[in-house]
Amino acid sequence: MAPPPSSAFDSSITLDINGDKHTLTVDHRTTLLDALRERLDLTGSKKGCDQGQCGACTVLLDGRRAVSCLQLAVAAEGRAITTVEGLADDGQLHPVQQAFLDLDGYQCGYCTPGQICSAVAVIEEHAAGWPSAVTEDVRPEAGPPPLSAEEIRERMSGNLCRCSAYVSIVQAVARAAATVRPEPATATPAGAEEAAA
Repeated sequence: MAPPPSSAFDSSITLDINGDKHTLTVDHRTTLLDALRERLDLTGSKKGCDQGQCGACTVLLDGRRAVSCLQLAVAAEGRAITTVEGLADDGQLHPVQQAFLDLDGYQCGYCTPGQICSAVAVIEEHAAGWPSAVTEDVRPEAGPPPLSAEEIRERMSGNLCRCSAYVSIVQAVARAAATVRPEPATATPAGAEEAAA
């Protein structure tokens, strides 16, 4: 139980983080990032630019990515917050975490938690059929576009990597997407096999 608010600028809130409830008293101006790192010792999300431009602090709010340095902690109450620490399931790494590890989708590792949280959301957004700025056919009946390297780069563009591990990051997202949601096999048009022979 959190202590009662000590001033008119404090509130007692309960945050649902990685499936656990955390009650704490925060100044109304406290960002979600500062609450996570400084109050709850969940230091996976990093403070990079503190302006919402680098993506190092990315977490998932109700399954959608959000830069936690711009999200007030009081506004996150009642929402499901997932940090990089909450992605593994019973000691088993999330497929995105495993792909980053297997394909060296990191260098110094500072941006990696935000990259991983974004990648988890990218895969879900793509599977739901959300178009990106490079999606050619945005009609709903067209369905999700192929998750090409160009699509991945565009969808991950809000996350910067100062070490430039982008090639490995794109490969890791593609591998994880195939693991989590395998792309449907493309049907061969009638007569295409005969024409190729």
